[in-house]
Amino acid sequence: MPEATMFEAKTRLSELVKRAQRGEKIVLTTGRKKTPVALIVALKPSKKRPFDLFHHPSFDIPADFDELPEAELKAWRGEGE
Repeated sequence: MPEATMFEAKTRLSELVKRAQRGEKIVLTTGRKKTPVALIVALKPSKKRPFDLFHHPSFDIPADFDELPEAELKAWRGEGE
């Protein structure tokens, strides 16, 4: 894996990100011993979700979705069974 010091990362960040987008993993190091402290990797693109589900072609609302059986209607009205 290629390495870059923190100073190099500050001065060449755009280049390092482009390399990560091509699939490379870049290790960031710090100090005289070049201790690894971070990793630059590309993120996978997220799947776009439709904003409004109700306009999706495969989503249908049945005509009787809000109809209740008579017993439940009576219960909601407070009427005895």
